[in-house]
Amino acid sequence: MDKYSFLEIAALIGIFLVLFLALFLFTVKTKYKLANRLLAFFLFANAVDALKFLMRDFPVNFINLEAFRWSINYLVSASFYLYVLSICFSNFRLKPKHLLHAIPFVAFNLYLMSGIYFDDRAAKISFINAMSQTFTMQFFYFLFEFLFQIYFIASFLVIRKSKTIYLENYTNADISLLGALYKITILYYVLHFIVLLRWLVTFIFGWGEIRAWIVTLDGFAFLFCTCWYLFVALNNPEFFRGINSQFKSITDVAPKQKLSPVIDDEKNKQIESLKDFMIKNEPYLDCSLTIQDLAEQLKMPVKDLSTLINLYMNKHFFDFVNEYRIEKAKEMLKDPLQKELTIQEILYKVGFNSKSSFSASFKKYTGKTPSDFRKPSN
Repeated sequence: MDKYSFLEIAALIGIFLVLFLALFLFTVKTKYKLANRLLAFFLFANAVDALKFLMRDFPVNFINLEAFRWSINYLVSASFYLYVLSICFSNFRLKPKHLLHAIPFVAFNLYLMSGIYFDDRAAKISFINAMSQTFTMQFFYFLFEFLFQIYFIASFLVIRKSKTIYLENYTNADISLLGALYKITILYYVLHFIVLLRWLVTFIFGWGEIRAWIVTLDGFAFLFCTCWYLFVALNNPEFFRGINSQFKSITDVAPKQKLSPVIDDEKNKQIESLKDFMIKNEPYLDCSLTIQDLAEQLKMPVKDLSTLINLYMNKHFFDFVNEYRIEKAKEMLKDPLQKELTIQEILYKVGFNSKSSFSASFKKYTGKTPSDFRKPSN
C-alpha cells in the first residue's frame, strides 16, 4: 500500500467523521443552535475541501463541482469567525449585515461563471489551464489568504477579549473551555500553514515527490484535527456559556487618567464597605453570581463596582469572589462538625458548580488540594 492509499484512507475517515459530526450538530436539540449550526457549516465546508485528497487526477467529468469546491473555501474562515463570536457572546445573533462575509464567495463564483460553469468541457479546461496566470486569479489567491489571516487574527482577539470580560464580570467561569477554543483556533491555523507550505513547494519545485509528501501530511493533519476536535467536543458538551457582548472591559470604560489609580480615603472606605458586605451577606454562595447581581445588592452602579474591584483592588471579579468561596471552604473543611460532608457537597455549598474549577481555585489560593488540606496536621 503506497502513501496515496494511506492518504485516501485517512481522508475518507476524516471526511466521514467531519460529516457525521456536522450532521449531529445540525440536528441535535439544544439551546446552542446557532453555534452548532455555524460549526456544522464550517466542518461541512472543510469536508468538501478535503475531497481533494481522494483525487489522483483532475476530475474532468465533474469540473463544475470541482470549481464549486474551490469557491467554498472563501466561506471557511468567515464561518469559523462567526462560530467563535457565537461561542464567546451569548447574545450573538446572525443579522443581514453578516451576509457581507459572503461577498468574496459570490464574487469568485461570478468569475467562474465567465469561463467554467456554463461552457463546454473543452472551453472549461482551456480556461482552467490559463486562469492561474491571470491577474484576476492572482487577486483571488491574495484575497483568500488576506481574509484567512484577518478572520483568524480576529478570532484570537475575540477569545482574548471575552476571557478578560468574563473574569471581570462573572464567577465560576471554566476558563479551560476558552483555552480549548483557543487551541482549536491554533490547530486550524497550523492546518492552513501546511497548505501554504504546499503552495510554496509547488511554486518552487512543481508537482513532484516533495509536494506529494506534503499533501500526505496535509491529509493526516486533517484527520488528526478532526479527531482532536471530536475529543474536545465530547469532553466539553456545553463548551463555553458565553458572555454578554454589551459588557466592556474595564480598560475600555475607565477614564484614561485612572489607569494608574491612587487609592484615597473615599476609595478605601468603599473597599472596606464592600469587604464587610461580602463577609456579612455572603453573596458569593450564589454559584451564578455576576457583577450585575452584586451591584444590585449593593445598590451601586455596575461601572463603579467594576472599577472598584478590577482597577482599584487590582483583581478580576472572578478572583475577588472566589477568594471568599475558598475561605468559606477552608472553614468547612476544618470544621469537625461538618466532617461528614463530602468535598463535592462543600464545593456546591460555597458557590462553585464544578469539581474541576473548585480544585483549581483551591490549589491556586492554598497550594494544596481540598483533600490534602482536610487531612489532620501531623
